[in-house]
Amino acid sequence: MKVPRPWSARAWLDTAHVMVGLPVGVVLGGLTLLLAVAPPLLRHGLPWVTRVQRSRFEAFLGARIPPVPSPADWRHKATWRQIGYHVLSPFVSLAGAFLMAVVWGGAVVGLMSFLPPRFQEPPLEFVFDLRNGRVLAVFMAIGFGLLMLAPVLARGMAALDLAVARTLLGPSRSELGQRIETLTESRAGVIDAADAERRRIERDLHDGAQQRLVSLAMNLGLARATLTDLPDSAREAIEQAHEEAKQALKELRDFVRGLHPAVLNDQGLDAALSGVAARAPFPVKLRVDIERRTSPTIEAVAFFIVSEALTNIAKHAAATKAEVSVRRERDRLHVLVYDDGCGGARLDGGTGLRGLAQRIDSVDGSLRMSSPLGGPTTIEVELPCE
Repeated sequence: MKVPRPWSARAWLDTAHVMVGLPVGVVLGGLTLLLAVAPPLLRHGLPWVTRVQRSRFEAFLGARIPPVPSPADWRHKATWRQIGYHVLSPFVSLAGAFLMAVVWGGAVVGLMSFLPPRFQEPPLEFVFDLRNGRVLAVFMAIGFGLLMLAPVLARGMAALDLAVARTLLGPSRSELGQRIETLTESRAGVIDAADAERRRIERDLHDGAQQRLVSLAMNLGLARATLTDLPDSAREAIEQAHEEAKQALKELRDFVRGLHPAVLNDQGLDAALSGVAARAPFPVKLRVDIERRTSPTIEAVAFFIVSEALTNIAKHAAATKAEVSVRRERDRLHVLVYDDGCGGARLDGGTGLRGLAQRIDSVDGSLRMSSPLGGPTTIEVELPCE
């Protein structure tokens, strides 16, 4: 913990937090006791009292204490913790305020001991002979020492108050664990829902628009082959329409494959990655060792990792070959992509690798990448199987 200097804003904010805590603690502590005597008012009054204390910590220390989700009634442990803090707060603040007054006051008195008697309150000359150089030096040294000690004590008392507040005003470890578990389940549900929606869109496009484009391209091709007696302008229009239809069909197929390849659902990761490797503009050595299929979401993440990595290699690496290895070990799926390209890849260097890292993070996976200048580049990913 870095100790602030006596003249810094941090030292004064810590001191102000401790000093303001005394009157605030006394008023709110008494109000809490009144609310405890009148239970009907507790439900609405206690959260307000707690918000006032939280705002003090945020205003002076810049520390945000998470709210407790449970309502304020006698059945919840959080209610008792909040009441305990508001009752304890005046005593903690009293000790802190007393120390601050003694230390800051002693520093001021010690450093002002060299002034003429009329400027000293109370006059120290009635007790000590400040005309004696040794006595004056001792007073000055004590004042300087207390001046340097004051921000340390202010920081310590503020940290103590914050630790007590986080323990009693914030959620407990069990509540935090429950909240983390809920958020994890919610995130998993969102990811699964998004993956299911991509599969639905892929099916709709494959069974709808793609089939219509196939039919259109076939009809235009048939007209192009059979209607040979048409004027040149008409034949050129049919030929152009036929080429445009084939190009649109190719783009739609690439788009559908990028959403969620149907072969991944039907035949698994091995078959889907075989298709990706076959379409790469360089040789790709593929090894897939998966005895038992993982969840559809993890399969989709692994597929897009390899697909995005090979796309980046083709665009930027100038590689002559690549290797892809996918294996399952117990409840972890290991994906490795290697290329002999020029290297120099960075996770913050472009949207492709950044998106890949975000996709891995979304399922609590891990990513390691080695890509020195001159190559080679190795991407290692570890994903949970469920």
